[in-house]
Amino acid sequence: MTLWFNAREVERAERRVLGALRCVDATTGAPLDRPLRVQAPEGARIERNRSGLLVIHEWPPLALHMAAFTAAPDDVPVGSLTLMLTVSDPLGHYLPRLVRVNLPRDPDPAHAGQADSLFRPMNVPMYPSATGRVGANWACISVSVFEQGSGDALGGVLLRVVAAGAVRAMGLSDWRGEALVPVAGVPVTTWSTQPGDVIVTQIPAELQAVADPASVLRTPQAEVQFGRMPPVLPLVDPAALETARAGLPQASAVVSLAAGRPLHVALGIVLP
Repeated sequence: MTLWFNAREVERAERRVLGALRCVDATTGAPLDRPLRVQAPEGARIERNRSGLLVIHEWPPLALHMAAFTAAPDDVPVGSLTLMLTVSDPLGHYLPRLVRVNLPRDPDPAHAGQADSLFRPMNVPMYPSATGRVGANWACISVSVFEQGSGDALGGVLLRVVAAGAVRAMGLSDWRGEALVPVAGVPVTTWSTQPGDVIVTQIPAELQAVADPASVLRTPQAEVQFGRMPPVLPLVDPAALETARAGLPQASAVVSLAAGRPLHVALGIVLP
């Protein structure tokens, strides 16, 4: 006996994932479990899942882009479109930043270990504000960044701490030109590289400041002293500044890092 059934689709539920972001503390690399605010272009749908990842489910320009490759979907270039997002902390412990997400991600499971894989969340370091929390044994550098000629405070400047040829920490300056750059993992004592000393309690490092004239925010010191916040706060992509830093205005200073010791540095940058 043969039975026939007429099937009718009542409702369709589809869940597509275009990529995911994992926001982490820039100092420790630990994932942030606090709710963060994400601003995206109209039509983009981003949701926070139970694991704390910011999952990108929909972005119309990508759908239109991939429609052009319907006959050969495998020919869609990985990362051929850029989705720009703004991530901020409503509590103000971390500074807002731009995030550049290159889509589509690589859907090949064999490439799951690569940075652009669809199966690998993109880490987004969040940099502390000038009043952010610090650890007990961290070396904390507070930085004031200003324009060399006018003295204007510079917001949106990338700060880098380089020791022994490696970047140990990074930070961003706010609209007042103030930045907090905590350096974790500085040993209380370590072996000296200088003749005559067996152990030392501090290590030499270089503090570098990188500014993009096109995106840096200049605020007169009088406005800073009166606490007059500008209508638009500095908003930069730290990854883009890092990539382009060789061709951008910079300033630097030699510092000594010691566990648990705060340090203040003022840096003046010459801007065109």
